[in-house]
Amino acid sequence: MALIPRLPRGVRLHQDRVRGVPVLLGPERALILDEIGAAILAELDGAALDEIVARLAVRYDAPVAEIGADVRDFLDDLQAQRLVDYHA
Repeated sequence: MALIPRLPRGVRLHQDRVRGVPVLLGPERALILDEIGAAILAELDGAALDEIVARLAVRYDAPVAEIGADVRDFLDDLQAQRLVDYHA
């Protein structure tokens, strides 16, 4: 069964025009994203986690296993903060 990460209701990506940085906005919180975090979240388009990892591995010319571990750690941390959900 494939896991599909997504932004839950009330959470969205935003470009902070003042600071010029991507921000993840959630209920009563804002998380400033680095380039990698923004790239990962930009891929949450209904694709399965494995597909997202494969696309990022190609884009950054990196090993799938390494990218997969980093992506999963990042998304799991956001899930713990209720900023990402997983669906099957």
